[in-house]
Amino acid sequence: MRILAFSDIHCDRAACDAIVAAADTADLVIGAGDFAQRHDGLATTLDRLRRLEDKAVFVCGNNETAEALRCETRALVLQGGVTTRDGLTVAGIGCAVPPLPPLAWGSADLTEDAARTLLDPITACDILVSHSPPKGVADVHAQMGSIGSQAVREAAQRLQPQLLLCGHVHDCWGQEGHIGGTRVVNLGPTANWFELNP
Repeated sequence: MRILAFSDIHCDRAACDAIVAAADTADLVIGAGDFAQRHDGLATTLDRLRRLEDKAVFVCGNNETAEALRCETRALVLQGGVTTRDGLTVAGIGCAVPPLPPLAWGSADLTEDAARTLLDPITACDILVSHSPPKGVADVHAQMGSIGSQAVREAAQRLQPQLLLCGHVHDCWGQEGHIGGTRVVNLGPTANWFELNP
């Protein structure tokens, strides 16, 4: 399967258009959150991505909620759930995990315990999509240091998916690493390509 994945569009029209143009050759499109900017511009951004939503799986970021995302797109939005596409199982969790310091605009956050509650029922997946990176991999913010999720790391250790695709920490776009046999990639707002077989 040919997979196009991205994160952190933040209402960037040019980035949306480039992803839509590239997606014609993708079998699956994955969006790892932050389509909006501080809860603004979500509908407009998703309108620009409309052509790819029938083959897309999204998670929310901390700049929009899962509920808001579901209201604006036909793409499947995962928040602790799983789906199967052409024999590959995709699991997903959105929001900032752990919570960011309080922000005036109201970041969509989850505690580590809330994230575990969503992730623990998942028994297997080939791809884990998380807006937040796992603790210790592609998660270092220039001011706040390591802000990745321990719950996401634990899920990767337990499930050992082929891929863990994330975003959230802009300073780490394009960085990757491994948790056991799982390749972890912090995506950013460009077309990132992956080939996986069931």
